[in-house]
Amino acid sequence: MEWVLLWGGSLMPTLTYLQAISAALRDELRADERVLLMGEDIGVFGGAFKVTDGFVDEFGTERVMDTPLAESGIIGTAIGAAVVGMRPVCEMQFSDFISCGFDQLVNVAGKMHYRQGLAVPITVRLPSGGGFSGGPFHSQNPEAWFMHSPGIKVVAPSTAEDAKGLLHAAIHDPNPVCFMEHKHLYRRVKGEVPSGVFETPFTARVAQPGSDLVVIAYGAMVPVALEAVSDGLDGASVEVLDLRSLVPLDEEAILDSVERCSKVVIIDEANQMCAAGAQVAALIAEKGFESLDGPVVRVATPDVPIPFSPPLESAVLPGVDRVREACRELLAY
Repeated sequence: MEWVLLWGGSLMPTLTYLQAISAALRDELRADERVLLMGEDIGVFGGAFKVTDGFVDEFGTERVMDTPLAESGIIGTAIGAAVVGMRPVCEMQFSDFISCGFDQLVNVAGKMHYRQGLAVPITVRLPSGGGFSGGPFHSQNPEAWFMHSPGIKVVAPSTAEDAKGLLHAAIHDPNPVCFMEHKHLYRRVKGEVPSGVFETPFTARVAQPGSDLVVIAYGAMVPVALEAVSDGLDGASVEVLDLRSLVPLDEEAILDSVERCSKVVIIDEANQMCAAGAQVAALIAEKGFESLDGPVVRVATPDVPIPFSPPLESAVLPGVDRVREACRELLAY
């Protein structure tokens, strides 16, 4: 951890994306005795990615709970704890494994308020995405599964500060929240992060202002977008809009960027069919058509499982070159 001296003499820590998530969890455990963590190997081992390393020593096994290898059991137990007043945070060791707990999350947690009027304040941490040769069972981006399921919120931070602030907001929310934390960002992204508990709203942010074209992205695709347009793309003014939240989706921010920029490129690491980017494109077609000065362009992963082979994985995942080429073609339209 590094520290940055702020105006007035106060210090703000510089944290990696992973450290920011860890700090948020530690802050919540210290601040609220109702918060507890559940997951596979998160206790003594400290988690597959060491997010909860050392937690069991400070908070004990009753609040940092190693669970059986049963995602349905983890989420089901969390739901029961939530409806009696606890605020459980579940970790799926990889987001891919959420499929084993799909019924509990979608048909129980997501519908309990509608069925029984009960709040279900659970947060499900989902380490997602590719870029590390994890293959088809450890590299998926399943956020769209839950965008289609009423009653569940879905957030996907791209920066260390947002990872912390959005996680605090998710834990405080009375609804089930899928917290998509991209594994490729864990130790590659870092930034200044306020100490203590603070909430980041479930709204979009302009990561880079522009006027000629807007690139819309979330999660790990935001740094890709920023790098792709960093050279100015032959003098064009390119905006980058970081969605941050997929449910709720910040329609106002999206349409505002479309109105100002007129041309849109959407980046989505998930497989292209019915991905989050498809919903954004549909929104723009329905409510922002009059502002467009060209087709809405999508850059996404083809509808294939993610390969183990690093060269093949690199070929299918959206990268800087693909995004840059898409932007240049649209600017020339």
